[in-house]
Amino acid sequence: MKKIAISLSLGLLFLNLSAQEKKVDSINVETLDEVLIESIRVKEDAPISHSNMSKEEILKRNLGQDIPILLNYLPSVVTTTDAGAGVGYTYIRVRGSDASRVNITINGIPYNDAESQGTFWVNMPDFASSVESLQLQRGVGTSTNGSGAFGASLNILSDAVSKEAYGDVNASFGSFNTQKYNVKFSTGLLNEHFEISGRLSKITSDGYIDRATSDLKSYFLQGAYVNDNTLIKALVFGGKEKTYQAWYGVDAETLESDRTFNPAGVYTDDEGNIKFYDNEIDNYSQDHYQLHWNQRYNNNWSTNLGLNYTYGRGYFEQYKEDQDFEFYNFTLIKIGGEIINETDLIRRRWLDNDFYVVNANINYKKEQIDFTAGAFYSYYNGDHYGEVIWAEYASDSEIRDRYYEGNGTKNEFTIFSKTTYYHNDKWSVYGDFQGRFIRYKTLGLTSDKVPLAVDENFNFFNPKVGLTYKINANNQLYTSYGRANREPRRSDFENGVTKAEKLDDFELGWRFSTKKSKINTNIYYMNYNDQLVLTGAIDDVGAPIRTTSGKSFRLGIEIDANIFILDNLRIFPNIDFSSNKNKDFVTSKDGELVNLGTTNISFSPSIVAGNRLEYEPLKNLQLALLTKYVGEQYMGNIDGKTSKLDAYFINDFNVVYSLKNIPFVKEIIITGLVNNIFNVGYVSNGYYYTYEDTWTNPNTITTVEGAGYYPQATINFLLGFTIKF
Repeated sequence: MKKIAISLSLGLLFLNLSAQEKKVDSINVETLDEVLIESIRVKEDAPISHSNMSKEEILKRNLGQDIPILLNYLPSVVTTTDAGAGVGYTYIRVRGSDASRVNITINGIPYNDAESQGTFWVNMPDFASSVESLQLQRGVGTSTNGSGAFGASLNILSDAVSKEAYGDVNASFGSFNTQKYNVKFSTGLLNEHFEISGRLSKITSDGYIDRATSDLKSYFLQGAYVNDNTLIKALVFGGKEKTYQAWYGVDAETLESDRTFNPAGVYTDDEGNIKFYDNEIDNYSQDHYQLHWNQRYNNNWSTNLGLNYTYGRGYFEQYKEDQDFEFYNFTLIKIGGEIINETDLIRRRWLDNDFYVVNANINYKKEQIDFTAGAFYSYYNGDHYGEVIWAEYASDSEIRDRYYEGNGTKNEFTIFSKTTYYHNDKWSVYGDFQGRFIRYKTLGLTSDKVPLAVDENFNFFNPKVGLTYKINANNQLYTSYGRANREPRRSDFENGVTKAEKLDDFELGWRFSTKKSKINTNIYYMNYNDQLVLTGAIDDVGAPIRTTSGKSFRLGIEIDANIFILDNLRIFPNIDFSSNKNKDFVTSKDGELVNLGTTNISFSPSIVAGNRLEYEPLKNLQLALLTKYVGEQYMGNIDGKTSKLDAYFINDFNVVYSLKNIPFVKEIIITGLVNNIFNVGYVSNGYYYTYEDTWTNPNTITTVEGAGYYPQATINFLLGFTIKF
């Protein structure tokens, strides 16, 4: 409560700084809103490969599925979900890089977990309903806050200030008992300066996979003050999720015979019956408190100050059989002359963390110069611990005794400056220089009760330069170079990885634009040193394990377009052809270290393509066919046959119908979405592992491969209604 009070006090202090009492128009409000993310976004003519997505585009398919699923049709994007239907734990990869290497910010504040570097969208269900716009930058992109972008950066702007009052009621339902309900409101500008807006949401789903249930709740509340040159926003948003675990996947045989089977929670009772524990769940809450002060002093100078506090806490619960007393610090017991040293039990493994951010930047614009400089500081403190809440034989333990404890702290300080210089109407030059200074420290034990003592400092310098040339009104060429460095995450240190990874990113692009069409073509070469690639294996909580690959690269060409075939018919195709290779990859095989030479980087398909075909037969009716093709990919880095995921091609159908001029309401919007309309039984993700077999032949060490798969939903539907007041 003290932290909330401090934030509110700061907000009141900033409100007292306002002076002018002039009328605010919607254009001015929108401009001030955009200052929140101006320092990390790029403009249309920047030498950075990027895609923008507006609130209107998001709402067309926003029926309860998570943000990664809504981004599925952007260039070079591959998405997947544990439960199989886009609700619950969802993931995104861009140019083959997983979400832990995609830098994500909300209003300029990092959303990636500071310690694991992961992005857990399930903690903010239905946040898409509070998004004003987003920009996905591929490659290194421009300097941003938080960990470096090694595949892409995604920056999100939450709801802008609304000049007009409104109220929305939304409900949707669909396959697998999926349901979503939310209400939104805004007071509009009161007394021409103040606005309060908010949202409450609830999403539930049984999931495509057995027992992969989701029970998700979220909220968003915003208070704003605005005048001609000032915008102050205080935001509180967050969510609570309960999801039944579904990260175990299935083996190849089960995939063929029972693709929705979920082994999570399985145990054998005293009579030898196979059962499933009913509370094998993940239970986590996360709350975000943000305060933003944007000030425009004149036509040239503006500043932005952002403060953030994020509080996360929760656990996942497991039923475990035949657990050793010693591991849980239980004392041996004797019953009727028999020594008991094992027990069935239920345990919870907790994460309790705090994340603080101060972010400030200044912008100067005048004719040929657009200059921004800023500083960022964050502090993270995370407690990791495990407790037993029930045991068949509890020995002398007490409920919730902790059997392991650990702590991680992370301090980060970042400074940057970036400039775009417009030499004339044709030439512009972009320069961007960032310094990141990090200290990461851990104490205590891991969940495996292994001591983890890390005390590392990382100092990174990340320069970026670019050049844009406008051939004429329709054609534009650009080129850029960017450097990025990224520190290992907690699980990397647990696995003995201590080296930071480095990336040199070279981009060359051509943009063509007319009233009827836009075509973007981009060639990229991403050269890595000590890239932290996924091994394909997962740990005991389903998190992917990484390894240092030495030298590696990604070489590709991206093409995306927006073409009006007719006034009411247009297509949005995109395709990415790429070669993603490890050089001189070394692995253990049959008991020896072997250099395999050039191998494919894990989870990096050479072809990713998508298309959106939109047709408006009537002014208030829009039909869309969405297609996605993902080529075959390897789940490991040794090109093992077992590690190969087959290519897949899926199609969704989307319809949006709007009813206006209705008594008592402004508008009713009916939205329908049929996913996977051709009922394809596909797999978008999995895991791969190897182990050395010495049992079959004691005189020979043989490397054995294994794999698990995450099947995705066959044909399914969602139908939603939005009433606007």
